[in-house]
Amino acid sequence: GSSITYRKELLMLVRLMYASRAAESVTHEELVAILKKSKANNPRLGVTGVLCLSAGIFLQVLEGGRSQVSGLYNRIAADPRHHEVCLLSFEGIGERRFEGWAMGQVNLGRLNPAQLIKYSETAVLDPFSLPGSASMALFNELVASAAVIGQS
Repeated sequence: GSSITYRKELLMLVRLMYASRAAESVTHEELVAILKKSKANNPRLGVTGVLCLSAGIFLQVLEGGRSQVSGLYNRIAADPRHHEVCLLSFEGIGERRFEGWAMGQVNLGRLNPAQLIKYSETAVLDPFSLPGSASMALFNELVASAAVIGQS
């Protein structure tokens, strides 16, 4: 019955991480609108995650069913509000790490430069020059240090 379906769904959970560069024209208001829309739509899709924006670079983690996350990523990649969309990691997971957030946002005001320098050459967020594993480790640290705002 339903327990088999549930177990099968658990096996189909994935975590996807990507980076991109915001288009020059994207305003702070548009970013707020993007987050609001994500928070409204993601629960319906069963997608959770965290979005980080620093110096015009987006870094986002999405978790959920494989087809839902893949479909959402394809829509995101086609969005003209950013470019150079780069898939950093895509993996099957046993459980969610960001289940508390319909779409959390990293509060960069609380970001300790030491957290960035630990994983990169400079204290500037540049996921394009980091291995996906380092970006994921940084994300985990941000969440652990409560630098994520907008918990749903």
